[in-house]
Amino acid sequence: MERNAKGPFALMIIGVVALLGYYYAEPILQEIEQRSTSDAAGDKGTITIGMDNFAGYFPLCSPVMKGKMLKSGYLLRCEDDSADYSLRMRNLSGRKIDFAVATVDSYLLTGGASDFPGTVIAVLDESKGADAIVTNEKVVKNIDALKSYTNLKLALTPDSPSDHLIKAVSSHFDIPRLKNRNGPWRVTAEGSTDALAKLKNGDANVAVLWEPDVSKALALDGYKKILGTDQTNKLIVDILLVNRKYSEENPELVKLLLSHYFRTLKRYRDNRSEFESDLASYANMDSGQVESLMKGINWVGLFENAVTWFGASQPGRPSTYGLFDTIDSTIQILIDYGDFAESPLPDGDPRRITFSEPITALFKQSGIAGKITAPVSKKGAKAINSLETDFTPLTANEWSRLKDVGTLKVRPILFQRGSGRLSLDGKKQLDKAINTLKSYPNFRVKIEGHSNPRGDAKANKELSLKRAEAVGKYLLVTYNIDPDRLLPIGLGSGRLLKQKAGEGQRGYYDRLSRVELHLVVEVY
Repeated sequence: MERNAKGPFALMIIGVVALLGYYYAEPILQEIEQRSTSDAAGDKGTITIGMDNFAGYFPLCSPVMKGKMLKSGYLLRCEDDSADYSLRMRNLSGRKIDFAVATVDSYLLTGGASDFPGTVIAVLDESKGADAIVTNEKVVKNIDALKSYTNLKLALTPDSPSDHLIKAVSSHFDIPRLKNRNGPWRVTAEGSTDALAKLKNGDANVAVLWEPDVSKALALDGYKKILGTDQTNKLIVDILLVNRKYSEENPELVKLLLSHYFRTLKRYRDNRSEFESDLASYANMDSGQVESLMKGINWVGLFENAVTWFGASQPGRPSTYGLFDTIDSTIQILIDYGDFAESPLPDGDPRRITFSEPITALFKQSGIAGKITAPVSKKGAKAINSLETDFTPLTANEWSRLKDVGTLKVRPILFQRGSGRLSLDGKKQLDKAINTLKSYPNFRVKIEGHSNPRGDAKANKELSLKRAEAVGKYLLVTYNIDPDRLLPIGLGSGRLLKQKAGEGQRGYYDRLSRVELHLVVEVY
């Protein structure tokens, strides 16, 4: 190219670059101008939370919460992914969202595929009646009936808290048929309202529902609740996760969000009418439905988060790590159900997915640490866990009127031959059963001793009672369980089990000599 042609060509190139620069820069310049001449001038950024429309998450994305964050310069955006937990975890891993909500079980089930991209920084709420198993009372009387009823049709929503409730029941009460995901018993529903419709039209005789459908079902003739989360402890728990890198880069912002969240909870607790009104608008419910819903959800504040769930020290009471207990017990349910062969957590350590520093720091700054002490039980000791729940004494007649809930899964409790002394292995089996009992703090326990029919009937009955009493004594001494919660009974050979096909007589008789833990309750 000749020298005199290079000048115009260069000018043309410069012009094209300038035009392209203006084309791409104009929107940026306009945005800068808009921000600088508006209230957005103080904008510090956007915080995005992955969630779904469960009402328990409402305070986190409420008008009050968004207003508090906006005053601090941050736009809070809540993205509804329709409870697609796998997508939510991928978005958290890819930093398309900064925070995510989940249930403990859903995070354990879906987080591993993304190397558990977030850490648990808060417990948001615990289901205390918002989820329940409801039945046609003419067909299924209690949990034990789920084991044997021939034409069982149970409607539930897959991959939901309803699904986890059934997994827990199948594990805790030893109901193998419920572990068959493709079994004829299973009726798939698209949400709780659909499950209730299937129960009402006869497509199902049992349904797992959440509020407000639980209350709607119980208001109808012929339906009853055989188990609800109001009778469980730390079984279905919602948590808040933060992306690990985001937490590392923005530690003060994580604390700011938590601080505003707990202040939002306090405002709503202090102004119940405002809470009910905002929640009714959010969930499209009437006042009666909102009242039922609020009774079924225990929103967890700062103090309870710190002391009960994350183990913050408190004068006069030992630290409790409720979050670790929930993670461990949930893993055991999922292993027993067949979702995992072993713990999905790195090194099996729950600490790898929790981060207590933001909560404990806020707790210390709040000024409430050390001001509240543990409640004192009627036994004179401070109650520190769900096993130490107080119970009123009952007469023999009152015990006889209690309703059966179900029989806890307990592997054979061994005794020294011909005696009522627990063996070491028998104590180990009771220790395992206790982990399950922690999930059901409001039920009383009938400890039923049974024997095989060989030998003297009177002596067998006396021996079965001694063994039931030995179990009761072990629970009292080892776990400080209220004696008014327990009733040892010796039934001898009055309730024989069915002999299994191909089972030898000796094995059958050994299986008949057993101690069972039956959960019972006054009313539902």
